[in-house]
Amino acid sequence: MSIDKTETAREAALNYHEFPRPGKLEIRPTKPMANGRDLARAYSPGVAEACIEIAKNPADASRYTARGNLVAVVTNGTAVLGLGNIGALASKPVMEGKAVLFKKFAGIDCFDIEVNESDPVKLAEIVCALEPTFGAINLEDIKAPDCFIVEKICRERMGIPVFHDDQHGTAIVVGAAATNALHVVGKTFEDIKIVSTGGGAAGIACLNLLLKLGVKRENVWLCDIHGLVYEGREEDMNPQKAAFAQKTDKRTLDDVVDGADMFLGLSGPGVLKPEHVKKMSKRPVIFALANPTPEIMPDEVRAVAPDAVIATGRSDYPNQVNNVLCFPFIFRGALDVGATEINDAMQIGCVDGIAALARATTSAEAAAAYKGEALTFGADYLIPKPFDPRLSAVVSSAVAKAAMETGVATKPLEDLEAYKERLNASVFKSALLMRPVFDAASHASRRIIFAEGEDERVLRAAQAILEETTERPILIGRPEVIEARCERFGITARAGKDFELVNPENDPRYRDFWGSYHEIMARKGVTPDLARAIMRTNTTAIGAIAVHRGEADSLICGTFGEFRWHLNYVQQVLGSRELRPHGALSMMILEDGPLFIADTHVHTLPTPEQIAEAAIGAARHAKRFGVEPKVALCSQSQFGNQPFGSGERIRAAIEILDAAPRDFQYEGEMNVDAALDPELRERLLPSGRLEGVANVLIFGHADAASAARNILKMKAGGLEVGPILMGMGNRAHVVSPGITARGLLNMAAIAGTPVKSYG
Repeated sequence: MSIDKTETAREAALNYHEFPRPGKLEIRPTKPMANGRDLARAYSPGVAEACIEIAKNPADASRYTARGNLVAVVTNGTAVLGLGNIGALASKPVMEGKAVLFKKFAGIDCFDIEVNESDPVKLAEIVCALEPTFGAINLEDIKAPDCFIVEKICRERMGIPVFHDDQHGTAIVVGAAATNALHVVGKTFEDIKIVSTGGGAAGIACLNLLLKLGVKRENVWLCDIHGLVYEGREEDMNPQKAAFAQKTDKRTLDDVVDGADMFLGLSGPGVLKPEHVKKMSKRPVIFALANPTPEIMPDEVRAVAPDAVIATGRSDYPNQVNNVLCFPFIFRGALDVGATEINDAMQIGCVDGIAALARATTSAEAAAAYKGEALTFGADYLIPKPFDPRLSAVVSSAVAKAAMETGVATKPLEDLEAYKERLNASVFKSALLMRPVFDAASHASRRIIFAEGEDERVLRAAQAILEETTERPILIGRPEVIEARCERFGITARAGKDFELVNPENDPRYRDFWGSYHEIMARKGVTPDLARAIMRTNTTAIGAIAVHRGEADSLICGTFGEFRWHLNYVQQVLGSRELRPHGALSMMILEDGPLFIADTHVHTLPTPEQIAEAAIGAARHAKRFGVEPKVALCSQSQFGNQPFGSGERIRAAIEILDAAPRDFQYEGEMNVDAALDPELRERLLPSGRLEGVANVLIFGHADAASAARNILKMKAGGLEVGPILMGMGNRAHVVSPGITARGLLNMAAIAGTPVKSYG
């Protein structure tokens, strides 16, 4: 790396920590603090009630305070990253970063605590005294052997989980990576010989966990800066190292590396030489984990052992052993069952969960976060990526299950599957709201045809559909392209076996398809030649014809191109007097719940009739998501204060709605702030019939609806489900080009709902 690049990276890192506010953490209230009533409940006198309950039953601390979701990251700064003993204060940026990772990946609140105390016994006493504040303790960056002493004392004296991540977090991820590495090379823990360099906390913990996974102690050869750890050695020894001492006259790494199946390095740069690798067994497993420079660089290994399976601690090579795969989720599972400790079974559960996830199909979210990387299980993909959102449910539930089975859970879960769903809902913002839709779709096996079957998002959605629903996807695309992309993206589903394929270049139904299209369009200017050409090239039209002919139940299109272009073919083929688009509805999932917005795409300047239809359809759809609709018809006009424009059309739409009984609340015309602020609306129109905050906004102009949708998505972090095409009897949906694979899965669930329960 050049000096200029190094300086730029350094400056960027410092700016990241300094601006716009110093540090990476802040504290925010979780309850309202807007008036005297809130103050009286949060503090005196109301706070006394919570104190009294906790005094009567200490377990209620997790009920009335944040303790049950609060972890302390504690250090004395004696062994920080690759920086060494830099002291407690200088370690604070690292501990803040750890706290941010807890929150980001597992939703756990965290305080970083840096302590000026080098005596391990005194440090342990300080940590033990913190037990009333926290639900768990994460010890961090404490030098060996002091870390062993601190952890032992804290575990013996504290009734909450104490976990030294440098030891056990590293060991768990190494264990998961080793499990899969041996799977790749066809070896077992029981049979392998391991040579390890580094007798520190992480190295010892890794070896201890590998023993629990089946490695035989006599097959472990531990070296440190002084050479081999052997029986009778006195220099720089402690009980933890001595447990791995070999009875031998060998003294160096070079003496013991011959025939080794696995090298585990947690030491320093350049320790393992290419000539050492040559002496190892066939298909050696080499974990060179020193940071920032490993014990041997991967290209040096490849030069002498091209078939080696390699992991490092760096993000610029495959198989980064990163503790973030472990610690947020092991704490999440432990906290959720009120575990009193993190025991061996919980750690092995974590190992198994991480390893199994890497062998499963890669998630679409991880693929998007690591675009361009090959994420297919194998030598270069042994462990999942940190941004794989499935880690939370898979690993945390494995930990919780192990805690319950070993009797250390004080709050055992009644339903582990329901717990997994809650974890998924915390990661996938749409999961909770989509659950009623998925449940409804599970009672019918509908055939969903995707117009853009070659798109990576569609392929990943098809895989998810097969795994999570009873639907059978149909993809339109060229077989050789789809097969190659499935292979490249690590998608196991295959055409003919798992999903049906419509090949626009050569499908046996081609004549039937173009004949059906021509029959529909013969008096609309479409000749037989044009019909044949469209059925070879226009995948949206092909999908619509498949639905028309009964060979599919619902079409999903629009992952690229313009909405109305796709809608034109949907209307041509599937439209009728009964089936016509009433509008496009988007459900925006926000921090405080869902907000439905219509019409975002179909009618640019809707008539009163179209506005009323959109309101009726949107209310019906809101109910499908378990939401009681409260519909606000929005305009720049506020309750008649402007005679023309959208206000005039919305007032006419209100009259249409008033002409028949409705099973939902509605009101208009009004500004958006009045729709979302009941107090403001009460001042403006005390006699209004809408109660509370509106959750369905109907606009009199598509520009306004689309703008609201996009602002919420881009600036408020709203997650969109949709757009849902209303009025077509669930026979077709036109999505937007920005949709994700998860979004397509959600749309497939919507399309998979039987038409009788859907409009």
